[in-house]
Amino acid sequence: MGTMPLHRVSGILVFLSVCLISFTPPCDGGNILVFPVDGSHWVNMRILLEELHARGHNLTVIRASTSWYIAEKSPLYTSITVEMEEGLENFFEVYLQEHMRAQREGASALTFFKLTKDFLSMISEAHSVWAEALVQILDDKNMVKSLMDSQYDLVLTDPAIAPGVVLAKYLKLPMVLNVRWITSGEGHFAIAPSPLSYIPVPGSGLTDKMNFMQRIKNMLFHSIILFQQKFLVGPSYDAICDKYIEGGCDIISLLQEADIWLFRSDFVFEFPRPTMPNVVYIGGFQCKPAQPLPADLEEFVQSAGEHGVIIMTLGTLVNALPKEVADEIASVFAKMPQKVIWRHIGDRPSTLGNNTLIVNWMPQKDLLGHPQIKVFVAHGGTNGVQEAIYHGVPVLGIPLFFDQYDNLLRLQERGAAKIIQLGDVNGRSFEQGLKEVLHQDSYRQNIQRLSRLHRDQPMTPMDQAIFWVEYVMRHKGAPHLRTEAYKMPWYSYYCVDVLLLLLTAATVVLLSVLAIFRFLCCRSRRKTKAKQH
Repeated sequence: MGTMPLHRVSGILVFLSVCLISFTPPCDGGNILVFPVDGSHWVNMRILLEELHARGHNLTVIRASTSWYIAEKSPLYTSITVEMEEGLENFFEVYLQEHMRAQREGASALTFFKLTKDFLSMISEAHSVWAEALVQILDDKNMVKSLMDSQYDLVLTDPAIAPGVVLAKYLKLPMVLNVRWITSGEGHFAIAPSPLSYIPVPGSGLTDKMNFMQRIKNMLFHSIILFQQKFLVGPSYDAICDKYIEGGCDIISLLQEADIWLFRSDFVFEFPRPTMPNVVYIGGFQCKPAQPLPADLEEFVQSAGEHGVIIMTLGTLVNALPKEVADEIASVFAKMPQKVIWRHIGDRPSTLGNNTLIVNWMPQKDLLGHPQIKVFVAHGGTNGVQEAIYHGVPVLGIPLFFDQYDNLLRLQERGAAKIIQLGDVNGRSFEQGLKEVLHQDSYRQNIQRLSRLHRDQPMTPMDQAIFWVEYVMRHKGAPHLRTEAYKMPWYSYYCVDVLLLLLTAATVVLLSVLAIFRFLCCRSRRKTKAKQH
């Protein structure tokens, strides 16, 4: 009887191993309480919930009655609706329109201070509204009893708004954060060493290469974030912590107690920086291979021929640019040989060309993955930027607010995008920028290099996210991944006490040596004088 070749035996063993891994259930269906943030944050939270639901986990989502994205009824989850008189959408709508108007007026110190004041005011109001909603939850004995009786395995929350963080502490449950932004800026600044010499503060418009004046600017922006947390955001929750949390608390310390940070970024996109063991990078977790386009859209895309297609969208919060800007952009599109798909809601631009298709909604991921797409004109939201990286489409960015300029700056630094500020957008600048990104091969080559780097991982970002959520459920938390540094006073963290002790000891030794030397010198002089007499 012949023996089986060794390479065939190895192949069969590998195949059986893969099968066993594939069919082994990763975790019994867990019970997860979800406290999301509305708007574009919900878009990627929902994608994570879809995958958790597909793995057999039971999901309960806390939502506001005024929510404009989070549906009350869904096959994915059971909802708990908190009554609110005013939703976040109202705050954002007023702020965004004012912000765009100020940008069109041009950059100045007065504009900067006005925009900063408006932003901090909006953030403060949003947190106040949700702090009141949290009090409503905690004062409702029936709701609290229901939450306790449901025996949740963990709380999954987005800490850009903090009620979910406080609720997890109140219910004494493990906590997983779906995070990039916290109540006071970017999440790393709360948990990892963040030297301001090379780590740019969001909003500063800086990279990791800063000269002296830029480091001063970076520190100024960091002080604004500290002010925001200490005087505008923190007080909204401090009274709640004092009343409902035994021993009191503050938001930053609660964030530092989180078991896992599912961080919506990675180091293909982000500048290198220190991190922590419980930070898991899932940048681009929402990205998937493109699906076929609807028949009518596919026909329009194919009609572009060798020239290809440009797509433009400004995300979920902005339906349309100011009219004069939209008309300028439309006139440029009309002159291009490419076809254009533009998500635009509002008055139809008067200069619109026959090559431009205006839509209320577009399958952005599927379009970005289509080989006919040549350029993505975008506002620079995190989701859109990461999808552009995944599919390897160069970006012409028009940042409008929040983190969008910083996101686009990271692509521009890597040669994969070009930025035009809203205040600088006119027919000439937009046409020049568009043609540059279209015709300079370096933009496409650089974004496709980033795409290859992003995809070259042992596990997909989504698989990592699901693994670590289930890991926390299996082990009832992950405290072994948290550093004790957060509990240290600042003088111990920076070893100021040790340095003072060493300086004191060195000073004592030096003074002792000087005293001995002086004593010996004096004694020697006395002996010399005695001999002379």
